[in-house]
Amino acid sequence: MKVAIPADSKNPDSAVSLSFGRAPLFMIHDTETGSWESLENPAATAPGGAGVKAAQVLVDAGVSVVLAPRCGENAAEVLLAAGTDLHRTGKGSLAENLTAFEDGKLELLTDIHPGFHGH
Repeated sequence: MKVAIPADSKNPDSAVSLSFGRAPLFMIHDTETGSWESLENPAATAPGGAGVKAAQVLVDAGVSVVLAPRCGENAAEVLLAAGTDLHRTGKGSLAENLTAFEDGKLELLTDIHPGFHGH
């Protein structure tokens, strides 16, 4: 299973990016192999629709789970339609949030915001 987390750097010990759609990259952890890979977010500098574009990149990459502090409704719609689970990150690094997810300690991300359209 592939788990994606928005990130500002390629280090699993770094903090989770506060933005989903505008995160510079996503760190993807493969739970079967234990490996991490980075995936550049082409939507990070998009003039609009960044969340939807970022979500589609993750769906196309075969991600099954997204761990993020928040997510806009349009991005969430794309992810949920593809069967991708969303979980809210807590404090700590990418690796610490992954461990919390694997231990069943991250709640589902159900508080979806309307997005930052036009901001």
